Amino acid sequence: MRDLPDLAPLIDHALLDPHQGRESIQRCCDEARHFGFAGVCVASRWLTVARERLGASGSRGPRLISVVGFPFGAIPPDIKQAEAEWAAAAGAEELDVVPDFGALAEGDGASFCADLAPIVELGLPVKVILEVGRLSPEALELGVEAAIDVGAAWLKTGSGFGPATSVEQVQRLRQLARGRAGIKASGGIADLEQALALVEAGATRLGTSRGVALAQALRAPGR
Repeated sequence: MRDLPDLAPLIDHALLDPHQGRESIQRCCDEARHFGFAGVCVASRWLTVARERLGASGSRGPRLISVVGFPFGAIPPDIKQAEAEWAAAAGAEELDVVPDFGALAEGDGASFCADLAPIVELGLPVKVILEVGRLSPEALELGVEAAIDVGAAWLKTGSGFGPATSVEQVQRLRQLARGRAGIKASGGIADLEQALALVEAGATRLGTSRGVALAQALRAPGR
């Protein structure tokens, strides 16, 4: 029998489908508490509902995570900052932020940092979503260094609205980060074997809407 890691404490249970409503958000929170997931990741629209369901900030249980600038990041920095500030006030405990990809495309590290710095300065752990599958090697390296320079706690492979995450993406982020930030694999995690492979490659958090299926598969007889 394989000695398998407990995935539950690594899973950010995500519900980012814009066509889901209050009951789905509440169910997502209940599932996260039941299985002991690391966090619940929702759009800012649903933060107050999720905060009420999970209990007060700082209580035991899953952390409440809000996406910011999701899914494309192509909004003015002051609007992105305002969303992050609102999310923090609404009880978010971590922020998954889509950065300024246009700045990366132009090699403009200063603008990329200026977009992120005020959000990091709010004091919540920030995961920067890098869409690794779409960035050139040069843009990815610039994005990693800039995100770490401004104080990002995590680097995230994707939003789930781009190419699916892969072992190779996680390995590349780990290589570039050199232990200076956590690695969150997110987007298209299809099954338990893929999730385990991503963790083995260096992912320290998994973002997925399939957390329940993964937890159940891990607990299945014969595992």
